[in-house]
Amino acid sequence: MVTSIIGKIFLEAYNARYTTSYSAEQFFLEIFYPLFFDSSKYLYWVQNSPFVQMKKGQKVETLTSNERKEKLNNFIEKINSGNVDASIAIGYPASEEKEYATTSGQISNLFFPTSKEDVYYSWFGSALGVGVQGGISIFFYNVNILLDVYEGWKLYRKAIDSIEKLPGNKIMTWNGQWLAHRYSRFFNEVDNMSGFNPYTIKNDEFSIDTVSWTRILIGIAQKCPNKQMMGYIYSYGQTNTTIGFIPFDLSQIASPVKLYQRFFGMESGHKAEKLWGTALGFVKACQQGVIGLRAMEPKGLRDYIEKGKMPKLSNKEEQIISFNVYQSWIMAMLNNQDLWDKAQEFASELYKYSSSGNRAKTVNANKVKTVLEVNNKMNFMKSMVDIIGDVENMEKMKEMASIVNTMPSDNVPYFLTLIRFHYATFTNTKKK
Repeated sequence: MVTSIIGKIFLEAYNARYTTSYSAEQFFLEIFYPLFFDSSKYLYWVQNSPFVQMKKGQKVETLTSNERKEKLNNFIEKINSGNVDASIAIGYPASEEKEYATTSGQISNLFFPTSKEDVYYSWFGSALGVGVQGGISIFFYNVNILLDVYEGWKLYRKAIDSIEKLPGNKIMTWNGQWLAHRYSRFFNEVDNMSGFNPYTIKNDEFSIDTVSWTRILIGIAQKCPNKQMMGYIYSYGQTNTTIGFIPFDLSQIASPVKLYQRFFGMESGHKAEKLWGTALGFVKACQQGVIGLRAMEPKGLRDYIEKGKMPKLSNKEEQIISFNVYQSWIMAMLNNQDLWDKAQEFASELYKYSSSGNRAKTVNANKVKTVLEVNNKMNFMKSMVDIIGDVENMEKMKEMASIVNTMPSDNVPYFLTLIRFHYATFTNTKKK
């Protein structure tokens, strides 16, 4: 199963990095169990496992050392007896066939032997899942990421031991918060907790919120440029959800973010992170078959592209950042940075034309409005007929018509939308 594979990949990388030779059983008993379960707060709650099956009157927070040891021994006995189900091997099928529909996925009628090592692998493998908003988790098939996630485990243990009201059992959520911090541009290698505040405090209660998938993947993309990476998307709980293996095109994920930083600056780029990938949501984006540029589309942009909606700019920072995100994503889709200047030049000529003359000013403005509202090649060429012989800079207009005419039809709506945003910038600047 996937959890065992992830656990095996991780342990091989761990042994190589730290020059150790742990078997899966040794790592579980000597490293994983003491960190996760030998305490009055667990890091991980595994449904129906021996660690959460309490006798009458027992609670995790009041278990004695001997009682915790007893649960560990029960767990080991079940493994040694060959009793392998979802309560012992995480991510594996339930013990009863009638439970398959809600707790198991991709069940085969073929028999595949499961070794003791596979069971132990599944525990620390599953604990390497990275939780994101929507109750979904990701396994990353990358040894460096798995080792970086592991770094955060000890920090979570330290946090819940030192903050009385911080809940345990949130390892996936913590992994997401930690990885987002670990791969942010603010991360300090010397003081790795500097600037890390994953907590939400409400009514004197602490909680850890899940982070967006875009925040994690943007960080990974900036650390691993020009790479593709495989992920496994899932949710384990009372009911299991399997989305499956999804490739992440990191170069495409990074592309609009880099363009934003280039055109609009690094600081506001950080503030823009929450807007990326909001059009589809993570689960729907996975249905596209790959997480790349299209998955990064910001919410609200489709009306401008498909309906020819005119942007109305204001001086509010939030709206400015949102519109800049729109333009950056469009530029990434066009994959030609020269078109930024061309769109700006054309918008400038249209603005000059709409503002020229006195009696003809309204007529000119209406002609420009017609040009700006179109969203396909044919209608654009038709709308240009009324303008091209009447403008001051005819050669520039002819150049623009030629650019659109020779452009792939799929790119035309994006380019025309970019022109609208530049035009809105000119009109907003004039109002000031």
